[in-house]
Amino acid sequence: MLLEDLRQRAAAAIDAARCDLIELSESLHADPELSYDEHRSAERVASFLEERGFDVERGTAGLPTAFNASLGDGDLQVGIMAEYDALPEVGHACGHNLIAASSVGAALGLAAIAGLAGMSVKIYGTPAEEGGGGKIIMLDAGVFDELSMAMMVHPWSFDRLESACLAVDHFDVIFSGRTAHASAAPSQGINAGDAMVIAQVAIGLLRQQLPPGDQVHGIVTNGGEAANVIPAHVTGRFMCRSTTAEGLLALIPKVHACFEAGALASGASVSIERLAPLYTHMEQDAGLLAAYRRHAEAAGRSFPADDAGSPRPTYSTDMANVSLAIPSIHPLIDVESGGAVNHQPEFTAACVGPAAERALLDAARSMAFVALDAATDEQLRSRLTAPRHQRS
Repeated sequence: MLLEDLRQRAAAAIDAARCDLIELSESLHADPELSYDEHRSAERVASFLEERGFDVERGTAGLPTAFNASLGDGDLQVGIMAEYDALPEVGHACGHNLIAASSVGAALGLAAIAGLAGMSVKIYGTPAEEGGGGKIIMLDAGVFDELSMAMMVHPWSFDRLESACLAVDHFDVIFSGRTAHASAAPSQGINAGDAMVIAQVAIGLLRQQLPPGDQVHGIVTNGGEAANVIPAHVTGRFMCRSTTAEGLLALIPKVHACFEAGALASGASVSIERLAPLYTHMEQDAGLLAAYRRHAEAAGRSFPADDAGSPRPTYSTDMANVSLAIPSIHPLIDVESGGAVNHQPEFTAACVGPAAERALLDAARSMAFVALDAATDEQLRSRLTAPRHQRS
């Protein structure tokens, strides 16, 4: 069968599911759940696929809100990632409802032609992208070992192929001191709040010496209970980022030293608890990304910022770890947010409605067509299906 006929079949399957995909996206958007608590969201997506003929395994890699669904038995194993965790307070301000629905849409399109194209279609429910590293746990457990390629498309405030995906470490800091009356007996206390202030000042000074691209940011999650009580327990949540995984490993001890300085100067003790595996930098597959560009442009999208060499947007994702192990793409797709950016409530609002629906369907079709290109381009298919150590 000709490639164009296969594309038409895939597109027809996606178009036939249009209303159901939009409903899925809207149901996720209306019921946001946080990392590793996405029980209803994961079940919605898994059941949707199961009802349409996919074999579904729940609880993948020991994660209650992860799943994997598969259809077909070809040697080109196409992995599509579905995210569905939301953010505190602002809900789906990163558009993960659209990620899940577009990935499902791509999987449905490919399911219609999997046998004809000699591919296996695998879609994964990957929890806790927002700081929990679900994909990394699944990767380390060998869940993605047989994949030829992996992909997803992320909502953004403009279309972009390339981004500066930063390696990141997420961690909590706990300072412990001793309470005392802040007026009557301050000398009897050990002020954990002072330890945090000293650490934050030290981090502020450290920034002057950090390489370009390194970042440190965080919040105080508990600063004490009363103004007249020396705080004995003060906690914070922080992130270190760097342009490469190697840079991140060099940055982490410098930042930890700032917290240790706060403890030393104040007399408090400090402990640091890592919240997730380390996220790496990303390396997208050039051949697959070029295919995505062709199909996105055919849908009416354009990439002037990429062509102009404009500064790349920065963020972090656990899809980056997957990209270092498996040929992957993670382009950004515009949802026409009216100037709002990810993690703002206005972006949450933009992730439903006509513009969001267009992004969902454009992403689904483009991913399906990328997989078809991989299946029908002899050179690309040969590279992707080669044993991992032979890929170049």
